[in-house]
Amino acid sequence: MALEEDLFERIRNILADEFDINRDDITLDSNLVEDFDLDSIDAAELIVKFKDYLPPKVDANMFREIRTIRDLIELLSKNSK
Repeated sequence: MALEEDLFERIRNILADEFDINRDDITLDSNLVEDFDLDSIDAAELIVKFKDYLPPKVDANMFREIRTIRDLIELLSKNSK
């Protein structure tokens, strides 16, 4: 399984299990705020789950442009170790 597919499945599982979002509603183009009503604390909790894919020192600006699941996957795959 490709890294992007693996990340997508992990994100889907976390959103479904921890944020009570229907798995069928989660797509690559789902907007984390508009579609799932996640706030900044929720987004931070989600990102922490993927700390293994991020550099040791994380610049908060890295996350400012994340709007969709696709954006998150691109960031994680680009910065994976």
